[in-house]
Amino acid sequence: MYTAEEMMTVIASRELRDGEIVFVGIGLPNLACNLARATRAPRLVLIYESGAVGALPERLPVSIGDPSLVTGSLMATGMADIFQLFLQGGRIEVGFLGGAQIDRYGNINTTVVGEYATPKVRLPGSGGAAEIAIHARRTLIISRLSTRAFPAEVDFITSPGNRSRGRSRKEWGMPGAGPVKVITDRGVLVASEFDGEMELAALYPGMTVEDVTSRVGWPLRVRDDLETVSPPSREELRLLREVLDPSKLYLKGG
Repeated sequence: MYTAEEMMTVIASRELRDGEIVFVGIGLPNLACNLARATRAPRLVLIYESGAVGALPERLPVSIGDPSLVTGSLMATGMADIFQLFLQGGRIEVGFLGGAQIDRYGNINTTVVGEYATPKVRLPGSGGAAEIAIHARRTLIISRLSTRAFPAEVDFITSPGNRSRGRSRKEWGMPGAGPVKVITDRGVLVASEFDGEMELAALYPGMTVEDVTSRVGWPLRVRDDLETVSPPSREELRLLREVLDPSKLYLKGG
């Protein structure tokens, strides 16, 4: 057996290719990157917002400012260099993002729920997420499905997706490909090559189309060639549970 967090982490790790440069945060994306490095992508290069490049931490970092990220790193620099030289310079191949709201075009809200002037909830804001969404060559989103988290249109666009206000990313002048996949706890959504709208492309074992479509706030398109994703292998689960996160810092349900 495996948990939803373990499944999402494994699926995210399988999206990474050996040798890629990944802008990563803390939590499940960090676990996914380290799992990929321990299995199919040993030459993966991890870059953290705090300035660590090519970090090889001996323990699981608890924040992007954790000193463990400097261990074995190729470079330790300032945030300005990370964003200007690496991200805006087009050197980041993959960016990981999440958010309070994600809409049908992959726009992400981490600013407010409700009206901006009188919000129901005020959220942390962008941090570096907007820059990642704009400049990374492709973006992966990790989030649990729910109608609250997946409305047809976000209340505020913090990090741009594939389309907004009737214009595409290209029309807005954004260099990166944007969010290509949303990895959820029930299946995988993939951006349409036609209009950038997210479509159901793959289901996890034991899940049905209804399990996914009932948890988004728009009529979710389902691909004709719908795939079934392979579950985590014994080795992937062993690495997650015994090597990468034995204290269940992020895999709390495991």
